[in-house]
Amino acid sequence: MTKAPITRLELSKMIDHSLLKPTLTREDTLKGLEVAIKEQVASATIKPCYTALAADMLKGTGVMVNPVICFPLGYDTTETKVFETKQVIDQGAEEIDMVLNLGALFSGDYQYVQDDIAAVVEAAQGLTVKVILETGYYEDLDLIVKACQLIETAGGHFVKTSSGFASSPYKNEFGETVGYTNDILRLMRDSVSDKVQVKAAQGVRRLKDALEVIEIGFTRFGVSRTTELMKEYDETYG
Repeated sequence: MTKAPITRLELSKMIDHSLLKPTLTREDTLKGLEVAIKEQVASATIKPCYTALAADMLKGTGVMVNPVICFPLGYDTTETKVFETKQVIDQGAEEIDMVLNLGALFSGDYQYVQDDIAAVVEAAQGLTVKVILETGYYEDLDLIVKACQLIETAGGHFVKTSSGFASSPYKNEFGETVGYTNDILRLMRDSVSDKVQVKAAQGVRRLKDALEVIEIGFTRFGVSRTTELMKEYDETYG
């Protein structure tokens, strides 16, 4: 049997189990939360409307409640983002994923982008805030560096690749659309200090993908196929 480079629990605690597809029902969400508990992932990333539901079901399980804010477009007003952040915290959120304002970033309005993120960080009252870049949209990779720097300055705890809903020019070896390349992952990791963690999303679908992003220095990744990923781990290293 091949020696595992990481334990099963170490792997699962890097997974944010994604339950964000628009068509997911309340019942689908409950089933997804059961998967999150069974696999002991880091968090369940959920629609804000199911925050209270998730908080009730995940209480005491060791799996965090992780709603998304202004998802997936990021262009609501700062006041709206702050209100939504406070609301989900009141309902039991333990982490937050938000989308930065791409239009402002691409316009060069960097202070607006920074202030927008900082307002959500402040509203989060010390909870972890992961900020989504939507890396598939960037023609100028220097802007990825700038976005990461703005996120760190604003107090964000993670820089994150993608929502999983944006268009992207990138494909993996199976011809599937993904939100990033490994070079982009390295660029993100190099663009922030060790105080800021990095999260991959829209691309970790197999064990190989997970191990690659871990090797680059990513500590969290969004996964919707969590059961399949952990099954592959068991078959490979069990």
